[in-house]
Order: sequence, then structure tokens, then C-alpha cells
Amino acid sequence: MSEGRKIIASNRKVYFNYAVEETFEAGVVLTGSEVKSIRAGSVQLADCHALERGGEIWVYGVNIATYPNAGPYNNHTPDRPRKLLLHKREIDKLVGLVAAAGKTIIPLSMYFKDGRVKLEIAVCKHKKLHDKRAAIKERMDSREMARARKIGR
Repeated sequence: MSEGRKIIASNRKVYFNYAVEETFEAGVVLTGSEVKSIRAGSVQLADCHALERGGEIWVYGVNIATYPNAGPYNNHTPDRPRKLLLHKREIDKLVGLVAAAGKTIIPLSMYFKDGRVKLEIAVCKHKKLHDKRAAIKERMDSREMARARKIGR
């Protein structure tokens, strides 16, 4: 009984602002009202990042809106830090990669995999301005070539 992978939210700006080097899949520690809110699609991954604290990886800045039917006492705070569930060797590898100059851990997407909430995180290096310009130029060139092929038919 495999449900597959259903994407809830994605952080599309990451590929423009960062060079993605390596990706990992992590579980997220959530409360019941957070899961209900995620199922409703009330998640924003913009401006979030992950840090190592006390031998664990925590994600900051993920905004999961409060669930309206949970009531005032059973609800959660939208911007609280959330612990990621990773194996010890994965945490050690992430810490080693981030220790290198100028690298950070950025969430790419949140999705359901077989009924469980997963977060795809990546070790990224911030792009310089000239790298962003090159990406824009490459994208524009490919659009022009596709347009020329379409007209030439």
C-alpha cells in the first residue's frame, strides 16, 4: 500500500540563489495540528534554513499556519524550530559538509511519502552575482532557441 510522493510545498528560489551540492531526505517532528495544517496546504518554505544544535539538525523559518479547528490550547506556534529526523552518520556528514567555507543547509521541498511528512534538504553554496547573471542568460538563450525552432517548422 504505497501512496508515493505528494509534494506539499517547494522552495523554488533555492536553485536561483544557491548552488545545490548534495541532497538528503529527513523526517520532521510535528504535532497533530501541524500535520492537519500541512494536509490543508498551509506551508511556506521561503527564507528557511537548518542548523546543527546539540548533535541534532533543526530547521528554522518553516511557516506552518495554525489549524483553525484545533482550538486555542491544542494549536501550535507557526514559526517554531522543528527537529529533523536523520541517522547519526547523515548528521555527521552534513556537519562536515557545512564546516567547509560558505555552505549552508536549505530545505528544498516538503512532501508526503507513504503517509509521512518528509523534508528534502540540501547542502548549498551561495551563488555570486555573476553566476546568477549567467543562469539568467542561459535560460533566455534556451527560450530563444526553442522559439526559433517552433517558428522554423
